Amino acid sequence: MNPADETFAETIRARLGDDILRPVEPRYLEEPRRRFAGQAGLLALPRTTEQVAALVRLASEVRVPVVPYGGGTGLVGGQVMVDGPAPLILSLERMRAIRAVYPTENILIAEAGAVLADIQAAAEAANRLFPLSLAAQGSCRIGGNLATNAGGVNVLRYGNARDLCLGLEAVLPSGEIWHGLGRLRKDNTGYDLRNLLIGSEGTLGVITAASLKLFPRPAGLGTAIFQVASPEAAIDLLALARDHLGETVSAFELIHRQGLDFLAEVLPDVRQPFDTPPEWSVLIELGLPAGHEPEAALEALFVAAEARGLVSDGVIAQSAAQHDALWSVRERIPEANRLIGSVSSHDISVPISRIPDFIRQGGEAIAALGPFRVNCFGHLGDGNLHYNVFPPKGHDRTEFDDQRAAIKRAVHDLVHEFEGSVSAEHGVGRLKTDDLERYGDPAKLTAMRAIKSALDPRGIMNPGAVLSDA
Repeated sequence: MNPADETFAETIRARLGDDILRPVEPRYLEEPRRRFAGQAGLLALPRTTEQVAALVRLASEVRVPVVPYGGGTGLVGGQVMVDGPAPLILSLERMRAIRAVYPTENILIAEAGAVLADIQAAAEAANRLFPLSLAAQGSCRIGGNLATNAGGVNVLRYGNARDLCLGLEAVLPSGEIWHGLGRLRKDNTGYDLRNLLIGSEGTLGVITAASLKLFPRPAGLGTAIFQVASPEAAIDLLALARDHLGETVSAFELIHRQGLDFLAEVLPDVRQPFDTPPEWSVLIELGLPAGHEPEAALEALFVAAEARGLVSDGVIAQSAAQHDALWSVRERIPEANRLIGSVSSHDISVPISRIPDFIRQGGEAIAALGPFRVNCFGHLGDGNLHYNVFPPKGHDRTEFDDQRAAIKRAVHDLVHEFEGSVSAEHGVGRLKTDDLERYGDPAKLTAMRAIKSALDPRGIMNPGAVLSDA
């Protein structure tokens, strides 16, 4: 492997002109949790798929590592290369066009550098919904969302990024362009390269555009937060909600008191719905068709749940402002977490019915390691929890750096015991390569290495991500 040095820069300029390279700003070498510090020899900002292909082809010829870069919001270090020869960072931020919208087909075609919020707005302008929704949607880009198979708050109803994509355009490690931007919902012509590239975190190629699924916009949105007695009650409430309301339940978020306490501590401007923070609560969102009243549906759900002893109090939004206020509580918990500073953060999933036992046993395992605070919250409807461990109040996370590995191991061992995943929606990146080796199925790992070797025999695509030895 060779560095992206000035000689390589001269080759790029000779073939593609002076406009494609830019100075490497610090933001391209950082990631939000500051667990990794990246490096770069060169930064390229192509404008077209053909330019991406030319860059990858040049890198393959001289074996220069390539790190694809989206919005830089990834939380597992997949967008930064920490060691080895200085790579070419290939940013798709100039390729942000909405190429086409087909409202009658419920399809939108966007380039990989399009910001998620802009895709949502383009869908809304066509009276359609693109339901992928993340805290970072104002800065994350759809190419990165697909490369990591991002999840978010609407997975319960609409699925992960993978489920929202019909086709891809991508540059393979050889520099060849795969023209796979199909608008078909049925196409059984051989291996599914789309699903292979989605979730591959830039290790098998560079996504340059995507054909995305749109949906009819719900005529009415209903939002409520209910106090529940326990995680078991929350799961029973989810089942009751789906029995009563079917697939109109778009989001079902579990919130623990610790997250509300963090908001009060570091973000007191966030208006909380209850005078006394409950131990557990759930945020519910409905998307109903015309002719149905979401507030009435939520009131009926509360009455039925209260009769079963599942809920004790609740707030149902009566306006758009109240809807935003309730969602602000959930959406700003990660911000409060960052301000507090976690010792170790975990993006995990377990089977929904086992979540209460996992929460109980997880609390016991962490308590055995020290007087830590645990903020357990997340997407209960699809089994995805953000299980984050924080220092005692008045202490800084750096005081416990020597315990981070033990905390992570305790949590992930328990997740594995519960037949869960140690990476639910953030990917593997460079943070979890050892976890993939420890908990991954051996046959799957063998197949992954074979695929990597076949598609990227020179090993240039995001080396060190996902498979540390690739």
